[in-house]
Amino acid sequence: MMARMLSQLPLPLLPAGAAEIAPGVGFLAGDDGGLVTVHGLATFAWDGGDEASRRLAAVQLVRLRAASQGQVAAAFGVDPGTIWRWDQALAAGGVAGLVPARRGPKGASKLTPLLAERIAGLDAAGATLREIAAATGVSTFSVRNALGRVASGGRPAAAGAAGDSASRDTGDGEQGPGAVVPVLPDPVSRDGERALARWGLLGEGAAPVFAPGARYPLAGLLLALPALEGTGLLDAAREVYGRLRDGFYGLTATLLTVVFLALAGEPRAEGATRVPPAALGRVLGLDRAPEVKTIRRKLGELAAAGKAAELIMALARRHAAARPDALGFFYVDGHARVYYGTRTVQKTHVARLKFPAPATMETWVTDQDGDPVLMVVAEPSDSLAGELRRLLPQLRQVAGEGRRVTVCFDRGGWSPALFADITAAGFDLLTWRKGPAPDLPAEVFTTVACTDDRGRAHEYELAEATAELGISDGPRKGQTVTLRQVTRLVPAKAGGTRQIHALTSRDDLTAGEVCWRLSSRWREENYFRYARTRFALDALDSYAARPDDPDRMVPNPARKTAAARVRQAEAAARAAETARDAALLQLRSPAPGQAAYLTNQVINALAAPVEDACRELDDADTAAAAVPARVPLGTLAPDMVRLDAETKQITHAIRMAAYNAETLLARGLDGHYARAADEAYALIREALTTSGDIHPGNGELLIRLDPLTAPRRTQALAALCDQLNQARARYPGTDLVLRYEVKSHPNPA
Repeated sequence: MMARMLSQLPLPLLPAGAAEIAPGVGFLAGDDGGLVTVHGLATFAWDGGDEASRRLAAVQLVRLRAASQGQVAAAFGVDPGTIWRWDQALAAGGVAGLVPARRGPKGASKLTPLLAERIAGLDAAGATLREIAAATGVSTFSVRNALGRVASGGRPAAAGAAGDSASRDTGDGEQGPGAVVPVLPDPVSRDGERALARWGLLGEGAAPVFAPGARYPLAGLLLALPALEGTGLLDAAREVYGRLRDGFYGLTATLLTVVFLALAGEPRAEGATRVPPAALGRVLGLDRAPEVKTIRRKLGELAAAGKAAELIMALARRHAAARPDALGFFYVDGHARVYYGTRTVQKTHVARLKFPAPATMETWVTDQDGDPVLMVVAEPSDSLAGELRRLLPQLRQVAGEGRRVTVCFDRGGWSPALFADITAAGFDLLTWRKGPAPDLPAEVFTTVACTDDRGRAHEYELAEATAELGISDGPRKGQTVTLRQVTRLVPAKAGGTRQIHALTSRDDLTAGEVCWRLSSRWREENYFRYARTRFALDALDSYAARPDDPDRMVPNPARKTAAARVRQAEAAARAAETARDAALLQLRSPAPGQAAYLTNQVINALAAPVEDACRELDDADTAAAAVPARVPLGTLAPDMVRLDAETKQITHAIRMAAYNAETLLARGLDGHYARAADEAYALIREALTTSGDIHPGNGELLIRLDPLTAPRRTQALAALCDQLNQARARYPGTDLVLRYEVKSHPNPA
């Protein structure tokens, strides 16, 4: 293009000593300045030290297309990204935008040569860094700087290479709770690692590096790390996925980011726009946290592996190993995740909306405390009974061979054939009886008092019996299932009483425990309600979708039309019979003084409408029987799609771990906070978002949290910190042991 712009042949000459960086473009630089020639013509020149003119020459070469960005970057000794940033600075602020900003402190330094000599003398005399800082009136960081113990970027000179996470804490053993640390210091520079990551040379993510500082805004999030370690999320993810592609943010940093966002009240990836990246980066040990597009890209990379179900199963096994006492009862229920988009998604009944809506069905399993253990995406149009049958092998893997586990579910799982399958698989069952059942005499009920697993007293009016249930379909057709029935007498809405029946295969439970165990199924509903509000249970985490299987058999809507026609024909036949019978009665019972004659012609005339109605009913029955119960989906809705389930399962797994970690912290307040039963979660949410100081050093990471809104809350948090310190958990990816303290609550003036 440059050649076409010239009116004469270009001169091929280059100045003496110049290097050709592109065809016809010469570059000559030295201590006294530089020169760029284009086809023999001096085009750009700058004096020594004139950095703005030098940058202007580089940008103009690219803008004129005399050389490529890479060629210019190689000649000027920078990377292509730097040329791009210079171009942006020129566009935003003109030539003034290319003037380099002054680095380092903007004011006069306290570290004069005389003071540095005094610091060296005190150090030679054996004084500690803190004592030297107090004697000279500077910070311990300035003392280390004067003694040459701080390398470039503000790190200790003893710090290792970029990948050596075990030795890269910024303390030297003298940093402690009483040390003076800067408020919100600049993070440790990670420019070198980011440059390596850009070229794929960093490996599995940047290692965490912490700068000592005060008043970090989200320091409270670090409280969740010991509890998060108990959930096994990071170990399970490494077991299933191994690692992510080379980049600055590795698997651990990505998962911690999503967990921290959820605990901070922003569970979706878009929530990263409402949390300052620098603030979240400080608790990640990075210069800044990943932003929305990076989080989505990382989750997309995990989803592409197709191992979300394996991740959830790995989490469930770790949950079972960590809390074996909570696995005596599994509560299973379906959850409809409503879809509000524009795609055609199969409708299903949504209980909380009380009408059908486009939704994706999920089947959730929680332990006896209501904590989530396992979830699977249910097959469209499948019932809870079908999902339970499909889940039995996975429940056995989670519980382990030989463990006695009771599966509790609602009436949606009613199926005598399923009950037989559950007991055959080595499980017990507990559910409500569905459909009509004979009531028991009132005199057999007695008052039963019991106490549940949380110390609450209950009183029930109960009676016991045995239920024989016949199996009418499937390979067990004709068999019967015998279960224990516990009947409860409760007030009816219209007055009086009514009976509800619970069925179980367990004979060792008291009747009262059967009732409160089955009523405790609402703990799972409470989890749904809380997770929907706090952890974006129903959020659409991915906009991807795939076509549904056109050969999948679905209920035929024509059956409903045919059944309605049968009902109309039955009603018409009954009405015709009623009219005929009324006419015959009138003829057979005439009024006094009147004569009535019944002839065959009269009877036939009265019976004709009935015969017509019966023929219509027979035709409707025949037509209804000919309509298939199920038809291929492609014949009804060829554009039906299924929402992406892989990404949703991954986010479910991460948020399950975040919820379980928050729950463990909330339960740690029992006995330390008078209102723990009502306010435990609210206190933990406040603690997780509180500010605090971070002091790395001596092989540990000390987190000193600021006091909470009330002294009693601060005291409860201090007791929780004592419990967490006993776990001696380590910050993921480092050898730093986490230790927690809470600052004293300020006394009122």
